[in-house]
Amino acid sequence: MVRQQLDDRQWAKVAAFLDSERGGGRPPKDNRNFIEAVLWWRRTGVPWRDLPDAFGPWKTVFNRFDRWSKKGKWQQLFAALKTDTDDEWHSLDSTINRAHQHAAGGKGGPKRTPSAAHEAGARQRSTLSSTHSVFPSSSK
Repeated sequence: MVRQQLDDRQWAKVAAFLDSERGGGRPPKDNRNFIEAVLWWRRTGVPWRDLPDAFGPWKTVFNRFDRWSKKGKWQQLFAALKTDTDDEWHSLDSTINRAHQHAAGGKGGPKRTPSAAHEAGARQRSTLSSTHSVFPSSSK
């Protein structure tokens, strides 16, 4: 079994929202398992197909997640849960956030190269061409 993300207190709040939003049709099999599956998927960042079997068929979980997204049910759930925030994971400043090891050192950004259009419209800077008419050559 995969470790659960929500404790019983947190799940009670989610369950209360889901019970209040209950519509017609067949009741869902296991709401908590579905919510845990979505939390596991978001936490790990793996493709849906790599969802552990403990959560049920990945396609079923994905289809339900997709339906909820299209109906706006996730937004409603987050709005309902926003009233009781858990400050355990707040980041107050960047001193505790570490950058990736490849983010340090070296100059970033693209190298500057003149564009062909700019070069074509630019005034010539050759000394020879600009001085030719002012000081005509005496050699023939």
